[in-house]
Amino acid sequence: MPDFVGAVDQGTTSTRFMIFDHGGNVVAIHQLEHEQILPRAGWVEHNPVEIWERTRAVIETALVAAHLTAADLAALGITNQRETTVVWNRRTGRPYYNAIVWQDTRTDRIAAALDRDGRGDVIRQKAGLPPATYFSGGKIQWILENVEGVREDAERGEAIFGNTDTWLLWNLTGGVDGGVHVTDVTNASRTMLMNLETFDWDEELLGFFGIPRAMLPRIRPSSDPNLYGVTLRTGPLGGEVPLSGDLGDQQAATVGQVCFSPGEAKNTYGTGNFLLLNTGTELVRSRHGLLTTVCYKFGDQPAVYALEGSIAVTGSAVQWLRDQLGIISGAAESESLARQVEDNGGIYFVPAFSGLFAPYWRSDARGVIVGLSRYNNNAHLARATLESICYQTRDVVEAMEADSGVRLDVLKVDGGVTANELCMQLQADILGVPVSKPVVAETTALGAAYAAGLAVGFWKSADDMRANWQEAKRWLPTWDEARRDEAYAGWKKAVERTLNWVEVES
Repeated sequence: MPDFVGAVDQGTTSTRFMIFDHGGNVVAIHQLEHEQILPRAGWVEHNPVEIWERTRAVIETALVAAHLTAADLAALGITNQRETTVVWNRRTGRPYYNAIVWQDTRTDRIAAALDRDGRGDVIRQKAGLPPATYFSGGKIQWILENVEGVREDAERGEAIFGNTDTWLLWNLTGGVDGGVHVTDVTNASRTMLMNLETFDWDEELLGFFGIPRAMLPRIRPSSDPNLYGVTLRTGPLGGEVPLSGDLGDQQAATVGQVCFSPGEAKNTYGTGNFLLLNTGTELVRSRHGLLTTVCYKFGDQPAVYALEGSIAVTGSAVQWLRDQLGIISGAAESESLARQVEDNGGIYFVPAFSGLFAPYWRSDARGVIVGLSRYNNNAHLARATLESICYQTRDVVEAMEADSGVRLDVLKVDGGVTANELCMQLQADILGVPVSKPVVAETTALGAAYAAGLAVGFWKSADDMRANWQEAKRWLPTWDEARRDEAYAGWKKAVERTLNWVEVES
């Protein structure tokens, strides 16, 4: 068997290709950003063709850099930004519209209508999700209603939908010349269209959004010994490689952090924050604003569920400091700037740019900076931005403990923001529990590689993957309980100021 497994990690701001060995070590990596298209307030789009071109480029560059070919890869896995919606023509391969990104809020009218007339309760029961702009179903409906010709083509079976995993799988396996139209259970569980008990598209839910079933991909396991397909010799890998793993990015990070036992949790710090708690084969319904979702399904084994707390804006708040305000030149500078002050100077920043996600689910919220005085400077804002990442995580942890009864002993962390030492220390201080980072911090790609490799026997079992996990660093809390409680009370006051800011269209 070849010595390596590859993984495409198609994220919100960039696409990367990583190659891993049997020990879960990184052999090669290449990454490219893509354009963030912001047509109007609340709208966020990507160009699907650009994403495919970036995917081709990162695969080719990483292979060349590592002096490897397709023959050196035992399997290929894909992980992706979930909920981001692509609709394209299966005959021409051309998207009808830009990808509508998970952060986009244009479907607030659709979400509000679902909750008003009781259909929202059906969605919660069947799909485990609240009606929200976050998920794919409303985005598909918007495209069907607002882009000329899509409804007619969808009825004929020519217009098809996928999250970015499906778009890439289709292109990697031939596109218009026989590309496979599939997704996995984790991505399907983020649409508001899949029944969590049957793992199939639900006719009643499809009817709520007016979506023809013919648009939708086939739902497969996250790790599939039967394979989704193989890559083309004419494609970016230059040869045939089994495509056998597919996971939404946060589920992939959960697998990469080897959270295979009920009660194990991880938090990924990327564009947003996503905390997942493995609940085993039991479907646990949240009473405190979390999502019930599929964690993973390996082959014929029973599906494993999770509770998830999804936070829309964390790492992208740091990006906002760089791109919109221009007070830092790069993400690393947020730490050095924030270290210039002892505390936040009394200010709180709640980056509710896309409304508030878990545990609030308020699409009427918008970002605020509160507590400003003449004393405050850009360093205080940088520190408040890092603190906002940590306070939002505490909101989710408290909801998770209320739902599950599980008190976290340690928080496993991964993702780009974990390179910020100050932010991770603040996270330990604000939570009051140790924070642990693994040697391979980019566990999203690793999880996709694990799913793909497990399917073809590259890794034999979960124990093989557990043996690879190693801690790189641990941060211990330094704040006392009184300081922690006072600071968190200020955060909760700041959150209240974000609410009822915009009118949600009825």
